[in-house]
Amino acid sequence: MSGTFNPALRIPTKRNLELLLLAFAVLVVISAEGAVEAARDGHLSSHLVTYAAVPLAAGLVAHLVIRKIARYADPLMLPVVVLLNGLGLVMIHRLDLGLKTQAAQNGQQFAGAQAPTQVVWTALGVVLFLALLFVVRDHRVLQRYAYTLALVGVFLLMLPAVLPARFSEVNGARIWIRVAGFSLQPGEFAKTLLTIFGAAYLVQKRDVLALAGRRILGIDFPRGRDFGPLLLAWLLCIGVLVRGHDLGTSLLFFGLFVVLLYVATERVSWVIVGVLLFAGGAYLAYQIFGTVQTRVEVWLHPFDPRYTDTAYQLKQSLFGLGTGGIFGTGLGGGHPELVPLATTDFIIASFGEEIGLFGLIGLLVAYGVLVSRGFAAGLAVRDSFGKLLACGLAFLIGLQLFVVVAGVTRLLPETGLTSPFLSYGGSSLLGSWAILALLVRVSDAARRPATTPPGRAVTTEQPAVVA
Repeated sequence: MSGTFNPALRIPTKRNLELLLLAFAVLVVISAEGAVEAARDGHLSSHLVTYAAVPLAAGLVAHLVIRKIARYADPLMLPVVVLLNGLGLVMIHRLDLGLKTQAAQNGQQFAGAQAPTQVVWTALGVVLFLALLFVVRDHRVLQRYAYTLALVGVFLLMLPAVLPARFSEVNGARIWIRVAGFSLQPGEFAKTLLTIFGAAYLVQKRDVLALAGRRILGIDFPRGRDFGPLLLAWLLCIGVLVRGHDLGTSLLFFGLFVVLLYVATERVSWVIVGVLLFAGGAYLAYQIFGTVQTRVEVWLHPFDPRYTDTAYQLKQSLFGLGTGGIFGTGLGGGHPELVPLATTDFIIASFGEEIGLFGLIGLLVAYGVLVSRGFAAGLAVRDSFGKLLACGLAFLIGLQLFVVVAGVTRLLPETGLTSPFLSYGGSSLLGSWAILALLVRVSDAARRPATTPPGRAVTTEQPAVVA
């Protein structure tokens, strides 16, 4: 009787490592909430239990489900997301405390606490994450419904633009659906659906799009008749910009499609053409739309007396970052509540003021880990659709964060995008958890032994012996 070892059966699931990292993430969140309460009230309160239980419950439930149906998934993604979501919840609670104190000083009642609502959105985000893991047992199934998902995505993207302004416009941008006190930003879901379509489409058309065209300055540019997909994406983004005045979403979608083209074809010429098209579209938008002109002028001249009101948010953000310096004022020790929309567009500035440059770099490193693990899953998965899907979703998170940080620090004009997992808002949080679910599913397929069906794992304690 002779036995041979199957190397595929010895791949570790690393679920215990994930559990250990989750415990560390929850400990960091608890410490952050404790620091806020100690600084603001001088003692710990019952809120500490609430804001400790949320990341603990979210992480533990998600971990148990992953251990059951996606055992080979990347062990770093979930802990990083629990850390970011938990810290975002702590900062939103801290801003609520600051606004409450500010209202009391002005003799007013404060009834706009956002942290309890964010707790509910976090719970719903985890539910959506789990539902997608149960429904999408194999990410390749999504490829069959690519065109249907694309139609739904375009519908969601264009819906706010065709609604009357009273139902869709906030701060000059028509990107919302507001009915009976309830608001939803459908573009947060459209970006995931269109990423799935882009990955499926480019898998089918990759060979055609990679054909050489005319060679200019040593670079092979694509043929004119192959520009259709890029021009269609450009026109869609310009349409969103024209009707909705939403520069951020236009930049996000167009950048996503250009990167998917580059990953699919490995041709730099697509990037060059994409950058030229976007530059032309941005210049055209600047010439036509007053809102775009105002944002650019505020970006270039934030301290100009002409923009005292319109540049107030950016100036307060810069003052806050300057006050925080290298080490920050300490959680609960600054005044980030003085920045308008501090819980949404400018939550990065709130963190920068209270945890300083070093703390902010640590936060960005956490995002970098999440994005890099998404790219790693895309590189390791065996099918082309999974590669493009994971790279596209990871790039979405990275590009959105870059645009947000660049707007807060005045590297680029402010676009109104939110920080994934950190910022207040149900649409953003639900969309981010949906992206995480798909990345977890792709990473599970990438690390799973080729002979193991999706949703099942092979026992790793003892190697299999074949008689």
